[in-house]
Amino acid sequence: MFKRLASWLIVATVLASIVVWAVHSRDMRRAYERIRGKSKVISSPYGDIEYAEGGAGAPVLVIHGSGGGFDQGALVARAVLGDRVHWIAPSRFGYLRSTFHEGATFDDQAHAYAFLLDHLGVERAAVVTLSHGGPSALLFAVLHPGRVASLTLISAGVASSKDASQAQANRQGNALAAIFQRDFSYWAVSTALRGRFLELMGVTPAVIATLTPDQRSLADEVIDSMNPVSVRAAGVTFDNRAAMPNERIAAVRAPTLILHARDDTLQLFRNAEFAAAVIPGSRLVSFERGGHLLLAVEQARIRALVAEHLVASAPR
Repeated sequence: MFKRLASWLIVATVLASIVVWAVHSRDMRRAYERIRGKSKVISSPYGDIEYAEGGAGAPVLVIHGSGGGFDQGALVARAVLGDRVHWIAPSRFGYLRSTFHEGATFDDQAHAYAFLLDHLGVERAAVVTLSHGGPSALLFAVLHPGRVASLTLISAGVASSKDASQAQANRQGNALAAIFQRDFSYWAVSTALRGRFLELMGVTPAVIATLTPDQRSLADEVIDSMNPVSVRAAGVTFDNRAAMPNERIAAVRAPTLILHARDDTLQLFRNAEFAAAVIPGSRLVSFERGGHLLLAVEQARIRALVAEHLVASAPR
């Protein structure tokens, strides 16, 4: 009896493993197909720069967060900007087909943005950035002030800290970086443990429990669109190690809008407070809830605030 039960358990385990691997393989084929042929690549002194663009109107440089790429930039553009602007979404160093060189810095990434805009014949652009796209976006405004018409920071990383809350956020970041090293590990964790993964991503259980279907759909799209992760792993590692801009952002002169949730456990709210205190004339709009998926939770309000900011900052 015991031997028969053990045999059935082994067979069931093998069959379940085959099914899981088959579903994973199918999802990875779809993920790689989703990004194939959707971007362009140019050579630069900073390596290859991958980008996508769309829409028509005033130029807006959309800078993705950790785990993203040009495709996440395109998603942010669609969710926040629509087609009323000419959005330009690069893949940062180490993401997808953009080169990562050992020793690269966020300063180098900022210079790469300027090179890309030169290539496209864009003299000046508004900048919208998400999460860990914040450091290089801020340094772009510092190092190339004449190129930045306005700056919008959504749940953005800004400054380093050594307190206990930041230590916990760093542990979450390290766990995410480890998961992001392999396609299967990211797919398995984000699929089978979606709730726990959302918590790692800086969203509290209280927010997760109250997501509407539309909010959940956009949140799921953000998470699922980070597949495949193996071609983004170098970028995630770079983000985790590169130095934050900290007090250097005092040199930002572009009109700056800061959007951040107080309950974000990944990029803590103090990033927004620091930016608002240091960047002259900046405007902070805080949200009581939304965590690090504020974009999904408050999409309509963010869209309206960004549109207002772009219009107010546009040349007369």
